[in-house]
Amino acid sequence: MLMTPPRPSPSIRLDDVQLSLGAGASRVHILNGITLEIEPGEIVALVGPSGSGKSTLLMTIAGLEPVDRGAVIVDGQTLGALDEDDLARFRGRRIGIIFQSFHLIPTMTALENVAVPLELADDPKAWDKAEQELTRVGLGHRLHHYPAQLSGGEQQRVAIARAVAPHPPLVIADEPTGNLDGATGEQIVDLLFALKNERGATLVIVTHDNDLAARCDRVIRIRNGRIDESHDQAAQQAASDEAASGSDR
Repeated sequence: MLMTPPRPSPSIRLDDVQLSLGAGASRVHILNGITLEIEPGEIVALVGPSGSGKSTLLMTIAGLEPVDRGAVIVDGQTLGALDEDDLARFRGRRIGIIFQSFHLIPTMTALENVAVPLELADDPKAWDKAEQELTRVGLGHRLHHYPAQLSGGEQQRVAIARAVAPHPPLVIADEPTGNLDGATGEQIVDLLFALKNERGATLVIVTHDNDLAARCDRVIRIRNGRIDESHDQAAQQAASDEAASGSDR
């Protein structure tokens, strides 16, 4: 009798996640019961209108926003069980974060922006790794330039190098092409997908870019702090119909 191999544990699991901000009459419900699993190595786009909660959802996955209720489990670790110091260490090792606005330190060179976080994490090869990652993203000739001396696309490349330098199993990106022109944004997307394919990391991207979303393995639409199930089901049906059509050819 053939045994079915065990299903791998999800890279990310959210169970009935709820989050509100503010107090009293001004309290606003941001996430309203999100339940979700993302598999290891999956590339997922989070889409939805502005204010729908998708960026907040991404921040809960990163452990940057504590939830009011529910559980956020990343790489087998329940984030709510960690204190701030342990959470920061876990995030530094296991989660790479790429922001729309780059978040580079202006008084540090590109090399320093990538190496210093590694050095603070006691990585003995911090500077070698930083140079390798910057070279990998095409900035080996810009190591000693400051952010103000770099284009927007180059700054985002530094941010990507910083995020992936520890080789985290999960990389999350919040509108990584939002501040870039079309051609530069496309180059950044190509770079993200190439890095993911080389290392097998799970990639979760918040985006308004339909072309970027279409390249992902799965698109999850967030609306009013909830997963839009009707959209999800429609997307699954479309994929099923396409697969059936292909088999008929």
